[in-house]
Amino acid sequence: MAGKVVSVTANLGSGWAIHSDIREHKVVIDQPQAGGGTNEGPTPLEYFLFSLAGCVGSIGRIAANQQKINLRGMKIQVDADLNPAGLMGKPTDDRVGFQQVRISAEIDADLSDEEKKAFLDEVCDRCPLHDNVKLVTEVLHELV
Repeated sequence: MAGKVVSVTANLGSGWAIHSDIREHKVVIDQPQAGGGTNEGPTPLEYFLFSLAGCVGSIGRIAANQQKINLRGMKIQVDADLNPAGLMGKPTDDRVGFQQVRISAEIDADLSDEEKKAFLDEVCDRCPLHDNVKLVTEVLHELV
């Protein structure tokens, strides 16, 4: 049972850049100049990984506040492996999406390494984007 709908509308014009107004924020996705874009913003894949890192960090802050942990900061690194053949329309035995996504975090808090590991595990278990990447999520598309 979903309790909240989160929506984003994106607009692609004549070039590669895709623009969106999200709440009061202007956001742009683009391709590097070498890929035909104008490099106005990160690629969709980079934004995806940034979103995952941002979700882990946001849930980290929520969990730290709830547990009264003085979380001075987190550095979240997200790396993912991709075979670009499929997205370029070339035959491939790999799936089109990321083959593996790896999250590593440096946690600046007065916790032992064991406590930091348990904290990161809890944060990732609570992170909606981590959940969406880890588990199958139904994705529907339609022409309107």
